[in-house]
Amino acid sequence: MEIIGYFASLIIGVSLGLIGGGGSILTVPVLVYLFRVEPVIATAYSLFIVGSSSLVGAIPKYKQGLVNLKTAFIFGIPAIAAVYATRKFIVPNIPKEVFSIGDFVITKSILLMVLFAILMVFASISMIKDKKNKVENETREQKFNYPMILIEGAVVGILTGLVGAGGGFLIIPALVIFSKLPMKQAVGTSLLIIAAKSLIGFTGDLSNYTMDWKLLLTVTGLAIVGIFIGDALSKKIHGNKLKKGFGWFVLIMGIYIIIKELFFPGGGSH
Repeated sequence: MEIIGYFASLIIGVSLGLIGGGGSILTVPVLVYLFRVEPVIATAYSLFIVGSSSLVGAIPKYKQGLVNLKTAFIFGIPAIAAVYATRKFIVPNIPKEVFSIGDFVITKSILLMVLFAILMVFASISMIKDKKNKVENETREQKFNYPMILIEGAVVGILTGLVGAGGGFLIIPALVIFSKLPMKQAVGTSLLIIAAKSLIGFTGDLSNYTMDWKLLLTVTGLAIVGIFIGDALSKKIHGNKLKKGFGWFVLIMGIYIIIKELFFPGGGSH
């Protein structure tokens, strides 16, 4: 299982390098089902892995002028504050048994995994859908819809904090719609936002859990190697076809997790 896990860690990076996102959605299932990490801690590890790999991915984008720092700052502040608060105060205080329906008990682990899987389903739909953005490379005058950016930033932050996913699929459309960024710039900017909020969010966990740094750094290292492979491949392969295929894969994974956690709990990591 561990060997498959290490291979999967590489794939997380490849997907980030190829399609500029999506990798984070695989990190938690890989940690939970392949490395047998407890789900709550897996969401913490995921923040570190996703944050570090996104930071590495953001550097070449920044050099190409595809990172809009002003937007990253405006969107990033509420997101970072929300992630940190969620990891530091909300997640540790979710009770071990959240609620029960008859004999069926929804535990904290099941709740987080199901929330995560629902997010996967939404992410996959946004990957599968054909986007008709023909005007994506026009440079439009940038206008900020401040209230919406602040709300969206905070919502993405809370979600990231709860399930440990980067939320690129939520951030990129928000940047295009509310900040009027061209698509390519939105992708680069979202990597920087993901990196900042994930890594700062992770610091909220340091006092709550004991970290397995060996596993954490190994998986992160492999994901970063994957980014470079993905980046090299992206020059040869068309991203849209890949995105669709990856979207279907994420959809199947999301449905699998929902069924597994709700109908066959106790298997694997819990």
